Amino acid sequence: MKAIVQREYGSTEVLQLEQIDVPAIGAGDVLIRVRAASINQADWFLTTGTPLIARAAFGVRRPKLPVRGQDVAGIIESVSPDVSSFRAGDRVYAEVPAGSFAEFVAARAGDVAMMPRTISFEQASTVPLAAGTALQGLREVGCLDARTGGCGARVLINGASGGVGSFAIQIANALGAEVTAVCSARNAEQAFALGAARVIDYAVEDFTRAGDKHDLILDLVGNHPVRALRRALARTGTLVLASGGGGRILGPMGRIIGALVSAPFVSQQVRVLSATPSAARLDALTELIDSGAVSPQVERVYPLEQTAQALRDFVEQHARGKLVIAVSP
Repeated sequence: MKAIVQREYGSTEVLQLEQIDVPAIGAGDVLIRVRAASINQADWFLTTGTPLIARAAFGVRRPKLPVRGQDVAGIIESVSPDVSSFRAGDRVYAEVPAGSFAEFVAARAGDVAMMPRTISFEQASTVPLAAGTALQGLREVGCLDARTGGCGARVLINGASGGVGSFAIQIANALGAEVTAVCSARNAEQAFALGAARVIDYAVEDFTRAGDKHDLILDLVGNHPVRALRRALARTGTLVLASGGGGRILGPMGRIIGALVSAPFVSQQVRVLSATPSAARLDALTELIDSGAVSPQVERVYPLEQTAQALRDFVEQHARGKLVIAVSP
């Protein structure tokens, strides 16, 4: 099969189109014929091997899993004999550890869900990691839920124009929150269209010094100290750190550890979002999408052969919507 393979760390030139074997599936697995995959920040981190501390898990000198890509939407090709939840021909989507920039990918059946009926494979491929992270951060870590007091909650999303941020606006809105989106002026119109009640241009206004208080802040950027973010929180508000900025070696770890150490001494909640795949979360997202509450935003579609260019564009052009890789017709 065709696949985008990475044999060493580096910039996008290390991503090469190769012919490799179709992955074997083990107990509890399914094999998916990939129709579309999408680009995420994690793909850049894994390509470059930064922050360096992450190489302890992903491979010190080269990636342990050489095929890039984590989001997948496609059709079940085959299933392990012990899997009864799916069958060949099912239209599914999932987040996988690696391997979706290829014609086939193996996935744990427990991480796979039936994809929404109302959207295309290209749109579906944008959902698992980005929308899953947004839903986990808002509802599970941030405890925002319309049924338990989320209605009317004041939510600020720092980094509201990226892949996760654009989903976070819609999901918070669907959960009954009043959303403030922090993004650039060029993305303000899109943020309003997605459901933001207010948009702050970060180049003009520092929201941490504006005096407004929020019940929940979802920080997707990591460009403010935690103490500054806490200034923008209500007295019993919650700060969810989904990105910590940081340097090439430790990345966000220093900032996150500092935030957790100080958390017991303040009335506000400071929590760290460690995104994980979840089929149950995908099922919840399917309901939101099929109801019309959430709409995946696709900016551009590339063929598999142009995956390296897609990743370059992702890093250099700050896309407003998701960049998608069309793998097979």
